[in-house]
Amino acid sequence: MITHKIKVYPSKIHLPKSKQLAWKIAEIASDNAKLNNQSIEMVINRIIDNASVAIASLNRKPVVSSREMAIRHPKKNGATLFGINSKLRFDCEWAAWSNGTAVRELDFHDTFLAADYSHPGDNIPPLISVAQQNKKSGLDLLRGIITAYEVQVNLVKGICLHKHKIDHIAHLGPSVAAGLGAMLKLKTETIYQAIQQALHTTVSTRQSRKGEISSWKAYAPAHAGKLAIEAVDRAMRGEGAPSPIYEGEDSVIARILDGKKAIYNVPLPKKGESKKAILETYTKEYSAEYQSQALIDIAKKLNKKISNLGQIKKIDIYTSHHTHFVIGTGANDPQKMDPKASRETLDHSIMYIFAVALEDADWHHVKSYTKKRANKKSTIKIWKSIKTYEDKKWTKKYHDPDPRDKSFGAKVIVTMNNGKKVIEQLERADAHPYGARPFKRKDYIKKFLTLTENILQKKESLRFLKTVQNLKKLKSGQLNRLNIQVKKNKIKKNKKKGIF
Repeated sequence: MITHKIKVYPSKIHLPKSKQLAWKIAEIASDNAKLNNQSIEMVINRIIDNASVAIASLNRKPVVSSREMAIRHPKKNGATLFGINSKLRFDCEWAAWSNGTAVRELDFHDTFLAADYSHPGDNIPPLISVAQQNKKSGLDLLRGIITAYEVQVNLVKGICLHKHKIDHIAHLGPSVAAGLGAMLKLKTETIYQAIQQALHTTVSTRQSRKGEISSWKAYAPAHAGKLAIEAVDRAMRGEGAPSPIYEGEDSVIARILDGKKAIYNVPLPKKGESKKAILETYTKEYSAEYQSQALIDIAKKLNKKISNLGQIKKIDIYTSHHTHFVIGTGANDPQKMDPKASRETLDHSIMYIFAVALEDADWHHVKSYTKKRANKKSTIKIWKSIKTYEDKKWTKKYHDPDPRDKSFGAKVIVTMNNGKKVIEQLERADAHPYGARPFKRKDYIKKFLTLTENILQKKESLRFLKTVQNLKKLKSGQLNRLNIQVKKNKIKKNKKKGIF
């Protein structure tokens, strides 16, 4: 790996392409490095993971709307849509839009946290859609996905967006563009221009994850993927982009992030070095913000320790800066304490999540978010007693550069009415790669079977699992087999009409 020092240059100083971050990313996307076997197996895990949550969310309103938009853009020999007959094809950018929304809707797929946040699995829908439309092979797709993960993970390590209230999809646009470039075997120059266009068009604010969180939270990464596809298409036709997009005088860094005196250090593999960043990412066992995963495990443990939850006086959670200020009381969002809040808001409220997990000793992607569950009196009482605090020790653990030491946990002190304190802490979620019971292939398959139960026919379920585990051997034109069909009568429609 090489750590690249990135800073802003005035326009009067010509910065050669070879010195620009977008070019360095494009170089590793076009280097045709040997694929790492562990990375290949993890891609297969993540495609299974994405399919699990996408099928489970097929009839949720944002997914229904995105699907109907995509259906209005049919294309012969195009890409497939989750749930829809695989013989029907659609423009790849609209398939990416719909499938990306389905993957993101439940907030239940993979994550990587460092200087910023990310859900690297968001790269997969646009790459599969373009691969299907362009009749690429399984190996082509693997190269693209591994590259996209590499780029997003390393941008997330080096450049913080949330500090400036910029949504993390600003790292997703460039990673999708780089992944597409690798998959399509484009020239470095073309990928370079596409990366810059993709970044330029995907910068948006974090209001999508603040206050009353709406369905746009699910749409945002799908939109970034769609914009990245279009950026690559334009670049392939010879069109350029604002340059240098990272280092320029009026660039993203200069005007939106840390400013003209900023210095960022972004790690990237050497040209020709195998890409392994996907191995640093982790999936979710529970359908909630990743920083709540360890806290759900803590809550389940505390449920066994506390015989009478009704005697709880207060709960204090000591955790990292990110957890406290994003999903804790430090966010100062009254909606996070409101039983009438949307599901999207509740899955970003550690106070709600912890209260429910403590009472139920479990977490369910549907039952834990129902209006009835959120309005349970005993839950509200515990919920209102919870307060979070930043502990510098946990913040330091959160940012530890060593994946084996990096943690997203907390220390919880439960004070009972009689003054007794019950304490539990956990470094990282049990399902984390370095947790008590790391997710393996069998766990991804179990998650898939659980989330798609009563939605998929057994024959279709087994067919998909067999196909995806044979991804390396899929030939040109066979990637439509990665789609999953459900019975037509199980697909809901939105009665409201749009422009399309």
